[in-house]
Amino acid sequence: MAEISHPPMEQLQDLEYCIDSNPPWPETVLLAFQNYILMLGSSAFIPALLVPAMGGTDGDKARVMQTLLFVAGIKTLVQALFGTRLPAVVGGSFAYVVPIAYIIDDSSLQRISNDHERFIHTMRAIQGALIVASSIQIILGYSQVWGLFSRFFSPLGMAPVVGLLGLGMFQRGFPQLGNCIEIGLPMLLLVIGLTQYLKHVRPFKDVPIFERFPILICVTFVWIYAIILTASGAYRHKPPHTQHSCRTDQANLISTAPWFKFPYPLQWGPPTFSVGHSFAMMSAVLVSMVESTGAYMAASRLAIATPPPAYVLSRGIGWQGIGVLLDGLFGTGTGSTVLVENVGLLGLTRVGSRRVVQVSAGFMIFFSTLGKFGAVFASIPVPIYAALHCVLFGLVAAVGLSFLQFTNMNSMRNLMITGLSLFLGISIPQFFVQYWDARHYGLVHTNAGWFNAFLNTVFMSPATVGLIIAVFMDNTVEVERSKKDRGMPWWVKFRTFRGDNRNEEFYTLPFNLNRFFPPT
Repeated sequence: MAEISHPPMEQLQDLEYCIDSNPPWPETVLLAFQNYILMLGSSAFIPALLVPAMGGTDGDKARVMQTLLFVAGIKTLVQALFGTRLPAVVGGSFAYVVPIAYIIDDSSLQRISNDHERFIHTMRAIQGALIVASSIQIILGYSQVWGLFSRFFSPLGMAPVVGLLGLGMFQRGFPQLGNCIEIGLPMLLLVIGLTQYLKHVRPFKDVPIFERFPILICVTFVWIYAIILTASGAYRHKPPHTQHSCRTDQANLISTAPWFKFPYPLQWGPPTFSVGHSFAMMSAVLVSMVESTGAYMAASRLAIATPPPAYVLSRGIGWQGIGVLLDGLFGTGTGSTVLVENVGLLGLTRVGSRRVVQVSAGFMIFFSTLGKFGAVFASIPVPIYAALHCVLFGLVAAVGLSFLQFTNMNSMRNLMITGLSLFLGISIPQFFVQYWDARHYGLVHTNAGWFNAFLNTVFMSPATVGLIIAVFMDNTVEVERSKKDRGMPWWVKFRTFRGDNRNEEFYTLPFNLNRFFPPT
């Protein structure tokens, strides 16, 4: 047995750079640009999905994408400096699609005949709902309520939540890759080949370029290949769906994007407020809190940091609420969450440096003002990103399951909680998704549209369903008898800021701000 024993390890051992260590500046800049390229996938896809339904043009889509990138840079920088201080990229969230679809379908907005006018009024309604809903995160964060709730977490409860952050994203993986298999599959094989089979090949000095910069290398080659296929007329007579997925000239972003545009608050006009819209949006805010909490846990592990204490977690959620408020003020068209794919990139490159993410935030802010430049990269076909998602989401799921090493997985209680939360965390959201149709009717379909949007949003989130089941059962089934089995002897020291000496190293505020905002 001793030969096959693998004792639990608090920190991953084979990462090159932890949260406080920094690669040389040339590597840092390239790694930061790699983070920027990766987050462009969500930043381009969300406006492409929502803006046409709002009545917007391709020019409106480009402007929304610029605004989303600009605000994402601010949110990421603030979170890395004053929030959790983890190397996490904060960007647009898909959790907000359902309540935004409810706002888009509002009868008072649908009666507007002019498309551009309908787009402006819809955007203002979304802004108002985001501004009001952001108060939930701000209050739960800065009042430390979310930190108090986190006392119910354990390694057994967090493992399914983080695992479902990755596994629950399966629809953004191979199903989207398969829409253009001749581009997506080579991308997937190339990423796996470079990062796993050629990672020790070092053609330039001591830098493992294939492991450190796989996205830059793979995206460049496969994107050029896609451009050649498009230019040669390979998709000229293909169905519209295939052309949309495969062609590199379908987004129409480059021609419509301005050369220079500086996003500013209230650029779409004054927000409008509705009680129903705000209640619907609050569901997405709650879901993004759960998903971000799981992402912070995964990021801390991949950055060789301790799990964020309750105080730090609350601080991060509070700043994330400020981020949603900025989304509402600037008009990004959606709310924000921690991007799971960028968390996975920490593990793929084995670099968990905070500085890399801070520099990438600078790229987001700078390139968002140069519309044409950002639009060029936003024209990368979706199947290329889908191939990356297959690797990165799977890696995050595995990081979540690694928390189980601190629990007793020979316990039937733990096996039941883990299995049930993982299975239902995938099965229940899929059941709700299959009832979601083009008219934006979900499984919950009453006369109260905001109520429908609220419940559909919550139960279409795998991580949220997993948290409800895992945390509830973990705190109600044989709790006293199972403290050791749940992993609490290891976990309890990370509940408070002073519980572990390393917390101060990882999570202390910069510029000596802890004097004015001491940990509670």
